[in-house]
Amino acid sequence: MDTALYIKLSLVMGLEYAIWGAWMPVLAARLLGPLKFSGKQTGWIYAALPLACIVSPLLAGQIADKWINAEWILVVSHLIGAGLLFFAATREKFGSLLIAMLLWSVFFAGTLPIVNAVLFSKVSDGYWIGWVFFWAPTGWALTGYLLTGIRHIFKTAERGRDCLFLAAALSIVMACCCLLLPQTQPAGTGGTPVLDALAMLKAADFLVFVIVSLVVAGLMQFYFLGSAQLMIDSGIPAKNISAIMAIAQACQAIATFLVMQRLIDAVGYKWTLVIGAACWMILYFVYVLGKPRPLVIVSQSLHGLAYVLFIIVGQKYANSLAPEKIINSVQALIFAATTGIGLFLGTHFAGIVMDHFKKDDKFQWRPVFAVPAVITLVSVIVLIVFLKG
Repeated sequence: MDTALYIKLSLVMGLEYAIWGAWMPVLAARLLGPLKFSGKQTGWIYAALPLACIVSPLLAGQIADKWINAEWILVVSHLIGAGLLFFAATREKFGSLLIAMLLWSVFFAGTLPIVNAVLFSKVSDGYWIGWVFFWAPTGWALTGYLLTGIRHIFKTAERGRDCLFLAAALSIVMACCCLLLPQTQPAGTGGTPVLDALAMLKAADFLVFVIVSLVVAGLMQFYFLGSAQLMIDSGIPAKNISAIMAIAQACQAIATFLVMQRLIDAVGYKWTLVIGAACWMILYFVYVLGKPRPLVIVSQSLHGLAYVLFIIVGQKYANSLAPEKIINSVQALIFAATTGIGLFLGTHFAGIVMDHFKKDDKFQWRPVFAVPAVITLVSVIVLIVFLKG
């Protein structure tokens, strides 16, 4: 693979997730703290991106497959996104901030499948694809360290809006980097790419894959919403939680270029997806046990492995089935199902389950995590029985 092309694709992949990672882990502290938003209001701010992912990826995929070069969609979307993030950083009322974040989400969500589609259209070697994907979790993690450094130097943590300013600045850098990408022209076919992608659901194999992906991705919200509090309740100091959960990102980065393609080559897409979903199943069962603490800590690696072996491999699997003329739309369909419908419904489902098993203001973690554990077990069985090898 050409070194210059690898650098360009890696920069774009890293920055795509750095923008997201700049605000998502820490914005809630601003909303619940200085802005005094309620938990429900905070939930709606965080639901904006999954909501946008239901529609925007499909629209962006249609445009990229039929009318406009993919790199120009990325440039324009991120420049508009930068302006919306700067605006959001200045908002202190729930209504205006929600509108700003929802509009940003509409533009950002459309870029997620396009970044993947550009990579898949330019690189066919699975190992080099893994090396590019390596920069997704790395970009997310490095942005967290950068924000920490900014807060130590400039003392900006108290108001908390610095995360949105950083995301906006990264969006501008991203737009500039996208200008360096090689041209990725639309196929310009006479059909309707989005409808052609949806027509692939007529194949039972692909339909099973999409439905299971939607379910398993949605259940991730149990991990995101419950992990920190579960560990605190088990006696792990709150100051250590962030570092412990970062184990998942480290494992994700390593698995992306050391495990993913080797496992696909060895056992195929079906069993790689099964192993990925099973990693989450095991993690949830460890959470049901809740002890010993070292096991709970080590189990964070399972989330990183699962994300690579199920989510990223799922994107590669969908690409392997997609006709070249609708690659963007097929990637969009997967993002709409997982990051869109899955995460949106999963957020609300996890919240309902957690509230149902709350007693004396404390969550009963064993029954809470038994729910995703059992559902994921069923999902694994469905993949084994119904997905072709």
